[in-house]
Amino acid sequence: MPDDALSPILETLPETRKHLKEMREIILANAVMFGEIPAPTFAEAARARFLMDRFTEGGCQTISTDEVGNAVGIVPGTKSGSGHILVSAHLDTPFSKSIDHTVTVQKNGLSGAGVLDNALGVAIVASLPTMLDKLGLSFEHDLLLMGSTRSLGPGDIEGMRFFLNNNKLPIEAGVIVEGATLGRLSYASLGMSRGVINCRIPHGYDFSRFGAAGAVAILNRVISGMLAIRTPKEPATQIILGSFEGGTTFNTIAKSGALRYEIRSEQSGLVGEINHQIASLLDEIRSSCGVTLRLDEVARRHNGGLDYSHPLVRTCREVMESLDIDPIVAPTTGELAALIEKDIPGVTLGMTYGENRHLQDELVAIDPIFTGLAQLLAVLQAIDKGICHDEA
Repeated sequence: MPDDALSPILETLPETRKHLKEMREIILANAVMFGEIPAPTFAEAARARFLMDRFTEGGCQTISTDEVGNAVGIVPGTKSGSGHILVSAHLDTPFSKSIDHTVTVQKNGLSGAGVLDNALGVAIVASLPTMLDKLGLSFEHDLLLMGSTRSLGPGDIEGMRFFLNNNKLPIEAGVIVEGATLGRLSYASLGMSRGVINCRIPHGYDFSRFGAAGAVAILNRVISGMLAIRTPKEPATQIILGSFEGGTTFNTIAKSGALRYEIRSEQSGLVGEINHQIASLLDEIRSSCGVTLRLDEVARRHNGGLDYSHPLVRTCREVMESLDIDPIVAPTTGELAALIEKDIPGVTLGMTYGENRHLQDELVAIDPIFTGLAQLLAVLQAIDKGICHDEA
């Protein structure tokens, strides 16, 4: 049964969802406009400026940016200064500026590069002040709204980490907003390491002596060795070979190449053990083949987070149940990890269903967005009322 203090919030959800649907045009217009502003990692400034404009129009206070480009605005609470609830969505996408960023509106969907990850999430954060005003909702805590930079890939969630390392405001809890998937409930962080293995063939390399066919073949040996590393199914552990590049044409031996990979595990310490095995593998191949192999780690996460029984997690599950949302519980390697590092209670929530993630024709379903929004508002209200506070 829901907490007695949560029941009044749950009872209002059908009416809240109904009124949110009346704001369809505002939310979709913001999603289209954000989606059509290119924002590759490390180049999110234009999207951040647009977000600050939306914060200004929504009546936010203390609108600002910082040295890494995060965009921040505050919706003051009725007891302003007593504490803050962080609501954040990452600004960056994996698509370069050269990609066509046109967003098309379909019968029940939006389609375009980056609209799912994470133009919709940013649009929701941008729309929150207007939604709260139209719904007549107020909070005791200040809402600290943010569009964070440098989240994806080599960005290594630097925007969120920088903000939390330099922030002086007391943060009660945080909610990370992602476009997909409705039902997503992340409250813990996976152990993770992302690395790039670069191979270079030295000048004057004797191919006949070493019996190698260039950087592609050397990296193929690396891949075979990595695939031979044993990883347990429980706790879940993966080695993901993400991308490979090397060589120039058909009839020229590749003199350089690069392999990008990620290790993730639910078991503390296992990521480091696997990385050690990969380093030993590279030492062996380097010495036997006489080539340059360099491993650069570009991102790292540590295991941690809330327990399944934590009041914030329990509240999220009860809200989802009330809205007929099936929870999809999964640990994250995203920005929630930065909150976990600072011992700030937090969750990541998805807003709708989508397809073709990280393809140029990403698609988000429109109708479920309003269920996702009702979920978000209910969780924020519960945090504000102290329902999600861990007394232990």
